[in-house]
Amino acid sequence: MDETLRDSSLKIRMEENTPYLKGGRDFIDDEKIWSQINGAPEPERKRVEEILEKSLSLQRLDPTETATLIKVTDPDLFGEMKRAALKVKEKVYGHRIVTFAPLYVSNLCVNNCVYCGYRRENGSIDRHTLTDEELVREIEALVEKGHKRLVMVYGEHPSSDVRYIAHTIEKAYSVKRPPSGEIRRANVNAAPLGVEDYRLLKRVGIGTYQIFQETYHHETYSKVHPKGTLKGNYQWRLYGLHRAQEAGVDDVAPGVLFGLYDWRFEVMGLLYHTIDLEEHFGGVGPHTLSFPRLEPAISTPFVSQSPYLVSDDQFERVITVLRLSVPYTGMILTARESPKVRERMLSLGITQLDFGSNIGVGSYSPNVRDPRKEQFTLGDNRTLDEGIRWLSDQGFITSFCTADYRCGRTGNCFMRIAKKGNIHSLCIPNAFSTFSEYLRDYGSPETRKSGEALMAQALQGMDKESRSLIDGMLERIEKGERDVYI
Repeated sequence: MDETLRDSSLKIRMEENTPYLKGGRDFIDDEKIWSQINGAPEPERKRVEEILEKSLSLQRLDPTETATLIKVTDPDLFGEMKRAALKVKEKVYGHRIVTFAPLYVSNLCVNNCVYCGYRRENGSIDRHTLTDEELVREIEALVEKGHKRLVMVYGEHPSSDVRYIAHTIEKAYSVKRPPSGEIRRANVNAAPLGVEDYRLLKRVGIGTYQIFQETYHHETYSKVHPKGTLKGNYQWRLYGLHRAQEAGVDDVAPGVLFGLYDWRFEVMGLLYHTIDLEEHFGGVGPHTLSFPRLEPAISTPFVSQSPYLVSDDQFERVITVLRLSVPYTGMILTARESPKVRERMLSLGITQLDFGSNIGVGSYSPNVRDPRKEQFTLGDNRTLDEGIRWLSDQGFITSFCTADYRCGRTGNCFMRIAKKGNIHSLCIPNAFSTFSEYLRDYGSPETRKSGEALMAQALQGMDKESRSLIDGMLERIEKGERDVYI
C-alpha cells in the first residue's frame, strides 16, 4: 500500500461490502455478459418493437432485451429505437433540460490511473486544493452567471477527505449574492467512502453522489488502475453507491468512461449496476447515468492509444440503448463533447447538460483555461447564456430546479413518481419558474427574447389547470419573488 494512504481517512473497509456480495462475488459476471451479447439472436423487427413497447411503458429492460437492442444494425430499425428513446424521455421528463456546472475543488490524487491527467505520476499538472477564500471566489463567479446547481469534484487524497468535502459543501451553500445568486444543489463526484462518512455528507445536505466505475470489465479495470492504490480495489469502488444508499444518500449516480473497454460490455455493466441497486434498495436505482468518453489530457498518451475508443456513431448507440434500458433515469451529457456532438445526441433522451464549464481548479474566478490544471480537454466552451439560448432556439426549457431535493422527492419517492411518468407534472412548472428567474436576473437580451417567446408558445399548448398554475408562479417571479417552486 502506498505510504500516502496509511494515515488517510479514505480507508477501505471491505466488510461493508459483505451484505451485497453473493458467495464472495460481485454482480458483474464477465463471461455471462459476453454470452448474453454474443448469444442474442439476430434482432427481428417484431421482437425489437416488443422491447420498445416495454420501454415506452417505462419498465426497465432485462439484460437479454438490452443485448438484443445492442445487436440492431438495420438503419430503419435503429431509427425506430432513436424515436422511441426521445418519446421515453418526453414521457418522463417533458421538453426540458436541467443544467449545472462542474466545480473542481481539488486535483491532488493518490491514484495512478493510466488515462487520467490527474494521475499521481503526471508531473505536468499544477496541483492544488482550494482554500476557503478561493472556494468562495469560485462560487461567487458561478452564481454571478446564474448557476444554481453544481457537481463538486474532488481528487482522491487525504487533503480532500470526507471532512473537507462536508466543509466545502457547507461553504458553497453559504454564499449568497442578490438578487438570486446562490447554489441550491451541490452534487459530489469523489472517492467511494464508508457508510459513516456518507452519513456525514447526508447531514450537510449533499445532493447526488457520483462514482464512475470507469470500466466494469475486471481485467481492464486492473490494467488501468494499478494495484496498491485506493482506486485499484474494484469491489470497493463497485459497491460505493450501495454504501451511500445504506447511509441514506438515496440519489446516486454511476457512470462509465467509454473508451477503456468495449462499449457493448459497458452498457450491460451499467444495466447490471442499476439492477443490483434496485434489488437491494426497494426499486431505487440510479438517479442519473453518465457516459463520458475518453478525452485528451496533458502528458497522457494512453488516451490516443486505447483500442476501444468510441466513435460518434457508436456513441449514438450507447445513449439510445441506455435511454431505452433504464427509461426513468436521468442521463447526463457533459461538455467533454463538442457542440456538434451534443446537438446530435440531444434528441436521444438527454436530460442534463452543463454549460459555462471550467475544469481547472481555481479557474472560474479569473476565468482562464490552463491545461496544467485540467483533468482532460473540454469540447464545448459555450457560456451558460449561450447554451441556454441554443436550447431555447431548439425548443427546450432550461431548468435550474432543485425543488425535488428540498421537498424530499428523492430516492424511493422520486422513483415512484418517475416510473409512473408523473415527475414532469411537478418539474415542468418548476422549470418555467427557474427559467424565468434566470432570464430576468442573468439572461442577455437575445436569450431573454428567445426564452420568453418559447415559454409563451409552450403555455399555449397546455391544459387550463397547468397553465393557470404556471402563470401564477411566473407572476410571482415578475413581482420580484425568487425560488418559487411546488
